[in-house]
Amino acid sequence: MSITVRVPAKVNVQLAVGAARPDGFHDLANVFLAVSLYDEVTATPADGLRITCEGPDADQVPLDRTNLAARAAEILAARHGIDPAVHLHIAKNIPVAGGMAGGSADGAGALLACDTLWGLGTPRAELLDLCAELGSDVPFSLVGSAALGTGRGEHLTPLEAGTFHWVFAVADGGLSTPAVFREFDRLTAGRDIPAPEASPALPAALRSGDPDALAATLANDLQPAALSLRPQLAATLDAGVGAGALAALVSGSGPTTAFLVRDPEAALKVSAALEASGTCRTTRTATSPAPGATVIER
Repeated sequence: MSITVRVPAKVNVQLAVGAARPDGFHDLANVFLAVSLYDEVTATPADGLRITCEGPDADQVPLDRTNLAARAAEILAARHGIDPAVHLHIAKNIPVAGGMAGGSADGAGALLACDTLWGLGTPRAELLDLCAELGSDVPFSLVGSAALGTGRGEHLTPLEAGTFHWVFAVADGGLSTPAVFREFDRLTAGRDIPAPEASPALPAALRSGDPDALAATLANDLQPAALSLRPQLAATLDAGVGAGALAALVSGSGPTTAFLVRDPEAALKVSAALEASGTCRTTRTATSPAPGATVIER
């Protein structure tokens, strides 16, 4: 038997970042929105833990114990006192190291796939605790839809969201999330950084499904740091807005850039203009919200 789980990418429609904490993390007000770009993680019984991957940029995905999918299998097995003997195959469709939580998605997908394959029936709250052990974005990958993440992003409050249309411009190469946070710390050194808070207007804008209302609230405190490390992203942002996007921002820690558009027709227009601009490697279109990790095949 094998179990396949589909798990979505995310875009941060607001990412407010506080000062570095003593543990090195930052407090966040992180408004997540899951989008219809998915990885699929298939778990199959095996003699030992093994990871394989296919899809765009699969050669950039680690196939050892540093992969969050492998770590997910290990911590779930350890929690239940069993051997993590499983082959995890990742069908990769989310940009790698692109600020869209592809690695986190694979971790959440592996947790659910292994839990189902092994018949463990781990309570949802316990799965979320394991997700938080794996990384700040992993709990949202399990939950999906829309949510406010606080703490370092792992404490989730669900939000309602209407349908929105997006274009994502995929850059050449990735950006390390820790490196972007270090650059944020460098750029803000000596400043008084307020405690992060979500925009009061954002929940209503999400509920409304009104792209103009949401466009007015998009914000990412990590964007200056990402642009400092990758200045050419500014040209990508300008190209998308010039083609008619309602708003543009770096997705999470980047380097993928996200463009909110009015409808599917506008998505096609902005996507074509971005690809013609030569400022990105490729583009992807998607809608939001999207469901979290879901078993799609047994």
